[in-house]
Amino acid sequence: MTTPTASASPRASALPLRPELADEAPYGAPQLDVPVLLNVNENPYAPSEEVVATIAADVAAAARGLNRYPDRDFLGLRGDLAAYLGRESGVTLSAEQVWAANGSNEVMLHVLQAFGGPGRSVVSFAPTYSMYPEYARDTHTRWVAGRRNEDFTLDAAHAVEVVEREQPAVILLTSPNNPTGTALPLAVVEAVLDAAARVRVPDAPDGAGAVVVVDEAYAEFRRAGTPSALELLADHPNLAVARTMSKAFAAAGLRLGYLAASPALVDALRVVRLPYHLSAITQAAARAALKHTTALLAQVDALRAERDGLVDWLRAQRGPTGEPLAVAETDANFVLFGTFADRHAVWRGLLDRGVLIREVGPAGWLRVSVGTPEETARFKDALTDVIAGVITEQEA
Repeated sequence: MTTPTASASPRASALPLRPELADEAPYGAPQLDVPVLLNVNENPYAPSEEVVATIAADVAAAARGLNRYPDRDFLGLRGDLAAYLGRESGVTLSAEQVWAANGSNEVMLHVLQAFGGPGRSVVSFAPTYSMYPEYARDTHTRWVAGRRNEDFTLDAAHAVEVVEREQPAVILLTSPNNPTGTALPLAVVEAVLDAAARVRVPDAPDGAGAVVVVDEAYAEFRRAGTPSALELLADHPNLAVARTMSKAFAAAGLRLGYLAASPALVDALRVVRLPYHLSAITQAAARAALKHTTALLAQVDALRAERDGLVDWLRAQRGPTGEPLAVAETDANFVLFGTFADRHAVWRGLLDRGVLIREVGPAGWLRVSVGTPEETARFKDALTDVIAGVITEQEA
């Protein structure tokens, strides 16, 4: 007697998947085992032994109480994050003005769960972070993408026109923008906030206006004189400013993102969060890392200098056609450069030489994360070889 396998069962492939998910693939950049990883904007410097020791001790203390649920509202962590933002930006915040979750991805999802939904829209401006449309899809919120200028800046008049036309419930601004690295002047943010205040959101109270989120995941890497939207919080109760510990704090593996907003906006996010969504271990590890803010942010200064040097070097290079490479202005820990007739061939050539970068953004462009000086040198050598090889092939 032959036992039927699971694949032979007609029920195995008959899952009631939502129709709009039928052809979707899970989000994710390639995770490959190569010597130089410069594709997902991680901080290349591992935490010091002192930081590791503090995290280990604090996590061990938290582990002794794992039989109990974690602090559901984690005001201790939120207070520590508020204190950090005050130090970093000069804006005084209370614990009640901060929210945190498992990465800024979950924070953004909370925003769309609370303020998006069927019959509502979310607006952003492309090219921008590729997860935004997925947050909209997963919350049944209509996605609308305005455009950025050719240099990836955002025209305030165009942004206001899109907001006035679409009447969105949520507006997502990104500063510095991913994948371009472009920072937004506060005047542009203020113009969008003014337009958002006039929006009539479906099924919302009169005068509610739209929620504006400024995603500042890379804000710590911004150049001197580039402001943070945190400075606008006091005058705009519908504004939220999102941050993360993944980049500047060298804690991508921790998965801790957060935002600052009015207490009323934060309370709305508490309604949609899952019970005890932030584990005791995560809370302990994040608070431990924040004890070492000075040492961790010292690495940010080194990465800024490495980024600026990389931008200068790329602008001095010529592509396969002999034209100087185009390099976007960046206030992040990555650089968008191009343009290439066949960017995949360049990406593949770098990978063949042990350097992984990201094939993302507008056609013809590539994005490289800022690494250590040694990693940057490997990238430069590899790119020089790849471009020379492409030129040789064209001449042949």
